[in-house]
Amino acid sequence: LHTAYRRQRQMCIRDSARVHPMAFKIKDLDDTQAPLLEHLVELRKRLVRAALALGVAFAVCMYFADDIFGILVHPLTEAFPQGQGRLIFTKLYEAFFVEIKVALFAAFFVSFPIIANQLWAFIAPGLYAREKRAFLPFLLATPVLFIMGASLAYFVVMPTAFKWFLGFEGNAGGLQQQALPAMGDYLDLVMRFILAFGISFLLPVLLLLLNRAGIVSRQDLTKARRYIIVGVFALSAIITPPDVISQLLLAAPLIVLFEGSLVLMRITERKAEKRRTQEEETEAQSSAAE
Repeated sequence: LHTAYRRQRQMCIRDSARVHPMAFKIKDLDDTQAPLLEHLVELRKRLVRAALALGVAFAVCMYFADDIFGILVHPLTEAFPQGQGRLIFTKLYEAFFVEIKVALFAAFFVSFPIIANQLWAFIAPGLYAREKRAFLPFLLATPVLFIMGASLAYFVVMPTAFKWFLGFEGNAGGLQQQALPAMGDYLDLVMRFILAFGISFLLPVLLLLLNRAGIVSRQDLTKARRYIIVGVFALSAIITPPDVISQLLLAAPLIVLFEGSLVLMRITERKAEKRRTQEEETEAQSSAAE
C-alpha cells in the first residue's frame, strides 16, 4: 500500500508540473534571497547600534534629569512673579515618571546624530553619487531648522504664552484663582511646544524634496498659495495650545519659510536651465566640429 501511494503521489506531482510549470521553480529564486538577508542583517546591526546609543544617552540623561528639567522649567519660572511659582504633583509616582520622560526626551536629541548616521549608513550604499550629493543639503538643513524652531519655542513663544496664561490669576466670584501647574502637565506642554515648532520648521525640507522628486512644482505651489496659508493657520491652531499668540508665532515663521522655499526653487530652476543651455551649446559645438 505504501509503494502504491508513493507511485500515485509521484504521478500527481508530474501532472501538476505539466499544468503549472512555474510551481516547481521556487528553488531558482533562492539565490535572490541572499541580498535580502544581507540587507536584513545590516538593518539589524544599524538598529542595534542606534538602540545602544539611545540607551547610553538615556542612562546619562537620567543622571542629570533634575538639571535638564530645571532648564525646561526656566521659562515658567521667569513668567511667575519673583519667588511665587510652584510646580506640584498630584500622584505619588508622577515626579518619577516625569524624570523618565525628561531623560528619554533629552536622550533622543543627544543620540540623534548617531541614529541619523546609522540610518544614512544603511541607505547610502543604495544611492548613486549624484543622489548622495542631492540629499546632503537636506541632511544638513534638517537639524539646523529643527533647532531654530525649538529655540523659537523655548526663548520666545513659551515665555510669552506662559505670561498670558498666568494673566488669568485673580479673583472670580470672591474666590482666588491661582495657577498650580502639575509637573506632568507642564512637561507635556513643553514637549508639545518644542516638537511642534521644531517639526513645523522642516517645511522647506519637505517642499524642496517634493520639488526635487517632481511631485510638486513651484508653479503649483504658487497657484495654491492662498490655500497653503489657510492650511498653515489651521495647522498652527491644531498643534499649539489654544491661545492666539502661540498660533500667530508659529504661523508667521511658517509662511516666511514657505516663501523662502519658493525662492530656493526658483534659484534651483535657473541653475538647471543654465546647465541645460550650456550642455546644449557644448553638444552643438561638438556636432559642428565633426
